[in-house]
Amino acid sequence: MILKFIKNIFKKGTVTFFNATNYELKNFFCGYGICTIKKDEISIKNYPFKPSLANPSIILKADEINSITLTATPPQLSYKNDWIFISAEKLEELTKFVETNNIKISEKNWTWDNILDPFLDTEYTEEETENTINSLIKNGISRDIVIDIRKEVSEQMYKYNFDTMLWEWVSLGLSDVLQAMRVKYSDKEFQVFYNKAMAIENMNVKQ
Repeated sequence: MILKFIKNIFKKGTVTFFNATNYELKNFFCGYGICTIKKDEISIKNYPFKPSLANPSIILKADEINSITLTATPPQLSYKNDWIFISAEKLEELTKFVETNNIKISEKNWTWDNILDPFLDTEYTEEETENTINSLIKNGISRDIVIDIRKEVSEQMYKYNFDTMLWEWVSLGLSDVLQAMRVKYSDKEFQVFYNKAMAIENMNVKQ
């Protein structure tokens, strides 16, 4: 009953924990467009991230796709230097597409998940936090870069996870930070952030 009451208050727009605007609350969860998976191609329409090669729409032949990460949430495919998200609702179709076309399966890259650990609805010990940073350092991201990125995204990630009452406590990743920053930045600013995010995602990716 208490949780239901809190949600009802939130829906009326009277409570936010980190002062998210109505615009942010309405636009954080933008989805991943309309995806149609055929035998040897994937078409995407209304893809929301403007800097992406998939925006506003794209048709990808199977042999154009570098790899697909089925274990990511949501699944994502690599095309040139871009990562394009596919709704998890399409996972079964996407798996069949991978098998039919013998597409490389890439392992999930945990870099962004580790960067975004502080914004989960979870408490970590100092030792756990330090271990996460050391893991990022081993993967080529310096402590200073981790600190700078966390500072840049902190306000938006707190709004995204808590003001929306998502309350994610397991994992926040690349798709989450893009959705969070998309509603804050101008098109030009988001282009810069998007390029940086993709560069980080492409580091040490095993395809």
